[in-house]
Amino acid sequence: MTLSHHVAVITSDEQALIVASDLAEDFRRDSAQRDRERRLPLPELDVFSRSGLWGISVPKEYGGAGVSNVTLAKVIALIAQADASLGQIPQNHFYALEVLRVNGTPAQQQRLYAEVLAGQRFGNALAELGTKTAHDRVTSITRDGDGFRVSGRKFYSTGAIYAQRIPTSVVDEHGVQQLAFVPRGSEGLTVIDDWSGFGQRTTGSGSVVFDNVWVAAQDVIAFQSAFERPTTVGPLAQILHAAIDTGIARAAFEDALHFVRTKTRPWIDSGNDKATEDPLTLKSFGHLSVRLHAAEALLERSGEFLDRAQADSNAETVAAASIAVAEVRALSTEISLAAGSTLFELSGSQATLAEHGLDRHWRNARVHTLHDPVRWKYHAVGNYYLNDANPPLRGTI
Repeated sequence: MTLSHHVAVITSDEQALIVASDLAEDFRRDSAQRDRERRLPLPELDVFSRSGLWGISVPKEYGGAGVSNVTLAKVIALIAQADASLGQIPQNHFYALEVLRVNGTPAQQQRLYAEVLAGQRFGNALAELGTKTAHDRVTSITRDGDGFRVSGRKFYSTGAIYAQRIPTSVVDEHGVQQLAFVPRGSEGLTVIDDWSGFGQRTTGSGSVVFDNVWVAAQDVIAFQSAFERPTTVGPLAQILHAAIDTGIARAAFEDALHFVRTKTRPWIDSGNDKATEDPLTLKSFGHLSVRLHAAEALLERSGEFLDRAQADSNAETVAAASIAVAEVRALSTEISLAAGSTLFELSGSQATLAEHGLDRHWRNARVHTLHDPVRWKYHAVGNYYLNDANPPLRGTI
């Protein structure tokens, strides 16, 4: 996979949002067709990479824009609104950059941040099938001279098929998890395009096989320790998921408005210039808009909490950020599903026609919101406020 050339340099939050908004307009145009044909968005990703947006979380001292998490979440929401798969593909890229920020050495940060600013994309190979719990890993890393060997199989590897490096969770001889930033062209590394979800169809979330793959010692970063002390790795991962769902919800809401206004046309024969005065339709749009605006407000609020936790990471600030993010993650899950479902109810059977592609919003929301169980987020939020109990230090709260 070749690197993008002539990568733009984004220097501010304002510029990042302008670029993301412009890109979203372009990505929205063929989004339904890409979903219908399961056409992998390689040209779009090249444009996305060259825009400079994949480097906006790189700290200023390393040449990046160092944007706020409020801005990062809004950028992802804008792209996800245009194309939910394109919104999800960089999620693990930014997650890996946060692990690098928290646990990487200055030399590792300097080198890997530079690669990102030059246009490289990081994928992911974290999840595994057949382990006792979703957090367990068996993919091994063993010492080999001045480097290591990695062996194992991963699934749900979103973005790996598009990446120049694949950050991979591995377990060393002491049972401790590390994160190996494996170059895509490594001998023994196989990326398999076997993702067949009925939603998020072009995320490339297939399998990755490591057959005794050699990786340099400088490309291995401590991983488990990021969850053994208060860090922002977990809530950073979750705010991006919330942003994806919020973007999907906004897309479904806007498409529902457009469809009812322009396709159903009940006012043509009545002489009424309003789309509808049906009280049930008005109530449905009102109900959706209130919850959508609430989710968007909570997304911004959680970004502010996360910014404070990154600036001063301790048990209190990280817990507060995790809870704020859990709140928006719970609501964004519900509103993305509700918006997709209500779109069908308001638009009728025409919404199911392939030519419109409106069914993709619900399918995308249904697949993406299964990433981790929302019910436990409500449990953590309730326990925090009622019992002053901080949530566990992991990436799914």
